[in-house]
Amino acid sequence: MVAFYKKLAFKVVKKAITRQHDLNYLFWECTTRCNLHCLHCGSDCSKDSRHADMPVDDFLRAVDTIENRSPYFTVVFTGGEPLLRSDLELCGKELRKRGFRWSIVTNGHLYDKQRHISLLNAGMGALTISLDGLNDSHNWLRNNPASFDIVSNAIELAASSNRINFDVVSCINQKNINELEQLREFLISKNVRAWRLFTIIPIGRATNIPDLSLTDQQFLTLMNFIAKYRNHNEIDIKFSCEGYVGRYEPLVRDSRFFCRAGINIGSILIDGSISACPNIDRSFAQGTIYTDNFYEVWQHRFQPFRNREWTKTGQCASCKDYKDCQGNGFHNWHGSKENVLVCHHAKIENALKNHSLS
Repeated sequence: MVAFYKKLAFKVVKKAITRQHDLNYLFWECTTRCNLHCLHCGSDCSKDSRHADMPVDDFLRAVDTIENRSPYFTVVFTGGEPLLRSDLELCGKELRKRGFRWSIVTNGHLYDKQRHISLLNAGMGALTISLDGLNDSHNWLRNNPASFDIVSNAIELAASSNRINFDVVSCINQKNINELEQLREFLISKNVRAWRLFTIIPIGRATNIPDLSLTDQQFLTLMNFIAKYRNHNEIDIKFSCEGYVGRYEPLVRDSRFFCRAGINIGSILIDGSISACPNIDRSFAQGTIYTDNFYEVWQHRFQPFRNREWTKTGQCASCKDYKDCQGNGFHNWHGSKENVLVCHHAKIENALKNHSLS
């Protein structure tokens, strides 16, 4: 009965948050250049991007339109590889002058001691570095034979500072699913305190590489691993916000699934497009900072994100969990948008069903 009322209360709060739609996180796709050529890249970034980096002043003009600023508002520099830009510190200082927090998501290859100090001095408050398995599996996914050693050093450096909120993210796939226990021990040995686990959605380069997608049974293994260690103190392990996981909802995250794309999360993309998470289909762009007032767009558009009844199609149309899921994570709607790309809930239930029959 307690669980029922908690779930009901969450639904009420979720509706109120959607109606209010305070902007808490703004992703800035500050570059689509990258120093790696990862197998799973959803944005298909490369060192020879056809898009020039957005000038800092263009981004700041858009940020300056934001009114009624949430005390939790944070700008997240993403890419591509944001550390390829030499002016992030300049932008960071300007954001701090405006009272904004800012953070970076990086592959870690350019995160050395000098950059670590300069970013901290510019006011960086949070940092995320990707590590996708032990030596061979990480290097395979990142398509670089030296990546694991480089990233390990970056993680050790970042974890040594108590001035930033630091976490590691890992994309779990068929190559590293059996390394979870060892990877956990490795991160603990590096003094990492927080670890988020993702799976890979078949978009971008990941579309035609079967080894990137977990089988139903492997996904269940991932859920059980997270549930097993959620209450251990050595490192905070959680599943990402990527999708609804049914019976595992109370076991793998701090709160129930709520895709906040376009509700609390916005983005300014490399070409100036205004959207939500950078990983979603570009056709969901709501305007552009070069012709529209960013904050007016945030306040008065974004209807596809705030009313998701349109996702009640394909396998979602008859799903009894639709009210809790609402079509899964928004980045699961690409292409024709006639059906969700991945249903995490279905993967779990299929695995449990097949296990009981075997």
